[in-house]
Amino acid sequence: MRSPARSERIDIRISPSAKQLLQDAAEVQHKTLSEFVLHSAISAAEQALCDRQQLRLSAEQWTALMEALDAPPRRHPRMERLLQEASVFD
Repeated sequence: MRSPARSERIDIRISPSAKQLLQDAAEVQHKTLSEFVLHSAISAAEQALCDRQQLRLSAEQWTALMEALDAPPRRHPRMERLLQEASVFD
């Protein structure tokens, strides 16, 4: 399976010491500087988004969530009245 073609570019400016640090780290991992920076940036982005994509609950919280989902729906009289009105899109 082929990976998608790389057509986008990102340009950044960094200090000489930061560049040297990245080059040293890339060398230790037997990667080019670009490969190292890309892999590191993607890993950091996935980690940053992970907190927003996964829900972690204690056993007690999980039980409360399941009970709420399994419970019959509550009546919302105001919502029922609203849905009885003609739509503004009709």
